[in-house]
Amino acid sequence: MHDELIAQAQAWLTEDPDPDTRTELARLIDAQDHTELAARFSGTLQFGTAGLRGELGAGPMRMNSSVVIRAAAGLAAYLKKQGPPQSEGGAGLVVIGYDARHKSADFARDTAAVMTGAGLRAAVLPRPLPTPVLAFAIRHLGAVAGVEVTASHNPPRDNGYKVYLGDGSQIVPPADIDIAAEIAAIPSLTTVRRPTEGWDTLDDSVLDAYLARTDAVLAKDSPRTARTVYTAMHGVGKDVLLAAFARAGFPEPALVTEQAEPDPDFPTVAFPNPEEPGAMDLAFAKARTTTPAPDLIIANDPDADRCAVAVRDGDDWRMLRGDEVGALLAAHLVRRGATGTFAESIVSSSLLGRIAEKAGLPHVETLTGFKWIARAEGLRYGYEEALGYCVDPDGVRDKDGITAALLITELASHLKEEGRTLLDLLDDLAVEHGLHATDQLSVRVEDLSLIAAAMRRLREQPPTRLAGLPITRTDDLTRGTDTLPPTDGLRYTLDGARVIVRPSGTEPKLKCYLEVVVPVATHADLPAARAQATDLLESIKRDLSAAAGI
Repeated sequence: MHDELIAQAQAWLTEDPDPDTRTELARLIDAQDHTELAARFSGTLQFGTAGLRGELGAGPMRMNSSVVIRAAAGLAAYLKKQGPPQSEGGAGLVVIGYDARHKSADFARDTAAVMTGAGLRAAVLPRPLPTPVLAFAIRHLGAVAGVEVTASHNPPRDNGYKVYLGDGSQIVPPADIDIAAEIAAIPSLTTVRRPTEGWDTLDDSVLDAYLARTDAVLAKDSPRTARTVYTAMHGVGKDVLLAAFARAGFPEPALVTEQAEPDPDFPTVAFPNPEEPGAMDLAFAKARTTTPAPDLIIANDPDADRCAVAVRDGDDWRMLRGDEVGALLAAHLVRRGATGTFAESIVSSSLLGRIAEKAGLPHVETLTGFKWIARAEGLRYGYEEALGYCVDPDGVRDKDGITAALLITELASHLKEEGRTLLDLLDDLAVEHGLHATDQLSVRVEDLSLIAAAMRRLREQPPTRLAGLPITRTDDLTRGTDTLPPTDGLRYTLDGARVIVRPSGTEPKLKCYLEVVVPVATHADLPAARAQATDLLESIKRDLSAAAGI
């Protein structure tokens, strides 16, 4: 067994093109570290609808040049089998973007070399840029596909590989399955041609075009007075967001300087995700000491496709939930006369459906992820509770933290002119549609089998009541529904509440999404309704945790 493991590692070592991972793997082989080698060679990173994501390091279960080269070769083979690789403006063009994480630039070059060697055209963005710039560039340049090297808001040790097709949206089945099959069919890295030149490095014209497109996000002659504090969370958002805000005529955001520049080690946060405890502490501190006082705090995640918003609430600041921002943006677009479909993931708040119905607009629920939301027919606006918003689908058919920041700041400016705030508008929505309160029970694990065990337990011993409320309907989403394809998840419908349980597609987490809806007659009834909602959510969390054994 150990001999076979060592032989497997040595075979990998002979093909590994990266001196860093070669040194790492050679050290493990010399030390006969069978435990660590088994972890690296127990299988391969699976290519799915999130592409690839994993910890950096040597071996097929880690993110490294060998894995990336195979993934790029599989994608190239898939694209060539789709027929003549050409689309308007860019015959056989694959656009490649990357963030500022460890090895991202290397993996982008690896991808460009493979695409060029396969007879496709490759173009790499000029430097680390937000993921939405890559999603925009695909459609803008008429590419057949795009690749973004990013692990978004994962820990510093991770990296990832996100694939888009020519419509500018992320891959969905069966494309992921077909690409995975092409990857598996590659016998050896020695069969993959990788020239050292022949691809293009784009100039700033594609970024200029993206910034010009942001003009379409805002209403002509709308107020631009709201003041912001901004953090890039050690990612790549700062320069693009500042340029977009200057172009729009908003006051220049006050920067959280400790987090303003790209840093792949993310030194000030445990996890570079605005939703994680403590991640926004420096932004709150900046807002408390900034004069004139800001109206809101804006945060991007490291690849700037997500947008977090915080507001003053009483004497201090608090983060708005993704569902709250999603509803605010929807209400703002309705007020501006937007037409088209409003779409959201099934784990997001049902308030969007109420807003769309009242406005006479189509409303669609999709599976989790913008790869699904972006495909809603006639899409005008889409969001998911994990801080993702698509406010300009004709420009970027994916979540975009830059344009979402522009739109929420325009809304804050409108309200400021009226002597009101984002919280005032949330109160209005609660009185009009009922208080929609959401929360999440999220469990991070080291052992992925714990997630499978929790899902199995819920299926074999399903709960009948949560927080004293009877479960009126249980949907096992592995069977799909009339409107949704199959996915690993469970949905419980209660009287005035809803719970969805699913494994995360990008992190080692079990996620449970909770929503309660409390009718509200007047603004005076809001405090009591909020207290009732908080009690219900806490009770549901407690009962669900016991039922799942987590």
